[in-house]
Amino acid sequence: MIMNRRSLITTALTLGAMKAFPGLSYAQARPLVFATFTGSWEEAHKAVLVPAFRKANADAAMVLDPMLSVDQIAKVNAAKANPPIDVMLHDPGPALVAIGQDLVEPYPVEKSAYYKDLIAEAQEPMGPAPFFQVVGLTYNPEAVKTPPTSWADLWKSEFKGRVGITNLNSTLGTGWLVEIAKMRGGSEANVDPGFKAIEELKPNLAAVAANPGALATLFQQGQIDISPGNFNAIQILKARGVPVEFVAPKEGAIAFKTTIHIVKNSPNRELAFKLIEASLTPEVQTTLMNPPYLIVPTNSKVTMGGEIARVLAKDTAELKQKFVFQDWKKINEQRSAWIERFNREIKI
Repeated sequence: MIMNRRSLITTALTLGAMKAFPGLSYAQARPLVFATFTGSWEEAHKAVLVPAFRKANADAAMVLDPMLSVDQIAKVNAAKANPPIDVMLHDPGPALVAIGQDLVEPYPVEKSAYYKDLIAEAQEPMGPAPFFQVVGLTYNPEAVKTPPTSWADLWKSEFKGRVGITNLNSTLGTGWLVEIAKMRGGSEANVDPGFKAIEELKPNLAAVAANPGALATLFQQGQIDISPGNFNAIQILKARGVPVEFVAPKEGAIAFKTTIHIVKNSPNRELAFKLIEASLTPEVQTTLMNPPYLIVPTNSKVTMGGEIARVLAKDTAELKQKFVFQDWKKINEQRSAWIERFNREIKI
C-alpha cells in the first residue's frame, strides 16, 4: 500500500494514542482531521489557526487535510458512520449541500464563548462563519498597465492567451460564471449567457485551473496576467514578491461567507468544537486579517483595518452595501449540471 507523508503522520499519531489509551478503537484514537481549502487557506490555517488551537488544547494531535469542498463532502458521504474528517470548511453552496445531506451537526451555540460576538450574518447554527471572502479581478501590474475595471475586460484582444479561470468545482469558478451570465442578461437560474461568454473567451484562455490555489500558482509562474480571483489568495503571493493586484469590477465583487462545521459522527467532537472556537476568537481573526493573509473577519470585536479597510470596506456594513451576494440555494439547484457541462465543453 502506498502511503503519503500525511497518511504516515496520521497513522503514527493514531498508533501513539492507541498505545497510550489501550481501550480506544482506531476511529476514536485518530487525531483530529480538519479539512481546509488548498493554497492560501492551507497556509493561513497552518500558520495561525492550528498553532492557536494547539496552544489552547495541550498540543492536541491534529492533521490539516486541504481539499475542495466537493471532495470533503464526497469523503464524508462515503463513510458517514465513521467519517475520516472531523471539521469541514465550506463556502455557501457546499455548506447547503452538507447540511441537506445530514453530514454535519448543529453547532453547540449554548457553550460557545464567541458565537454571540459574531456579526448576525455569521451566526449560522449549523456551523458559524469565521471568515468572509471577496472575489474580484486579479492582474499582473507589470504586464497590465491599465488596471481592469470590468469582468468584460477579460475578453479584450490584448489579453489573448493570458487569461486564467478555474473550473466550476470551486466557489470562485461557479460564482464568476453566474456574474458573467448576469452581465449578459442571465441570472442564478440561467447561466446560458455565461457559457456562451466563456466559449467566446477561449482565444484568451491560457489555462483552466483545478482550484483557486492552482490559479495563484499560474500567476507565480508567469503563465497568466489576469483572472477572476480571491482577494486574500493574492495577498500571500504579493508577500512573496509576485507582481499581482486586486480590483473590484464595476459590476460588483462577489462576497460570500465561509462556514466551519463539526462532521456528524465525528469521534473527535469535543476537539472539533474547540478548533472552531479558536477560529472565532478576536485574536485569531485579527491575526488572519493582517498581512500576508488579509482574511475578512466576522467577530464584531475585530475592527477592520489595513489593506482590507483600504481596498474592500471599513466595516461589514460597507461590505454588504458594496458587494454582490449570490443566491446559492438557487445556484445549487443546477450546479452539478453546470459542472458537467463545463467539463464537457470548456477545453483548451
